[in-house]
Amino acid sequence: MTAFDPTPQKTVWDDSNESQTALSVTVNGKQVRTLVADRLLLSDFLRDDLGLTALKVACGEGACGACTIVIDGEPARSCTLLAVQTEGAEILTLEGLNAPQGLNPVQQIFQQHHALQCGYCTPGWLMTAYSMIKRSIHPDSTEVSQYLSGHICRCTGYRNIWTAVRRALGAANDGPVSGQE
Repeated sequence: MTAFDPTPQKTVWDDSNESQTALSVTVNGKQVRTLVADRLLLSDFLRDDLGLTALKVACGEGACGACTIVIDGEPARSCTLLAVQTEGAEILTLEGLNAPQGLNPVQQIFQQHHALQCGYCTPGWLMTAYSMIKRSIHPDSTEVSQYLSGHICRCTGYRNIWTAVRRALGAANDGPVSGQE
């Protein structure tokens, strides 16, 4: 993957007559200042303008979790937010979590526990797990099911994903957690 260039690229559907607003955000540690269409979704800004394609847009209404990123330390659905709503925010995408060489620790745990199927939903799961780790959520807490309830994987029965998330949170075994499956 090439290095992240925070310079927004003009997209083919830009309309010079459309209302635009100045946007200043920090994305994956880099300052981005640009004009964005007032109606531009954050997911489209990140994917199309900044080239950060790890986040996926599946349902387009925030129900599946594939577009989850971290905004100011909290997981958020980028397909339901306008880019202008993030003015001044710190945004973290999976590209910002990637280790310089190889996989980051959460990705390694997901790989070890076979929590990856097609991979379409995986970036959202990883970003939510990262947020939970940063908040020191206990692996046996009911908060785990609350954080993960908005994620859908169409390829699996979730057991391996739950195991990977719990291990990432420090669980010593694979026992069930309240609200699991």
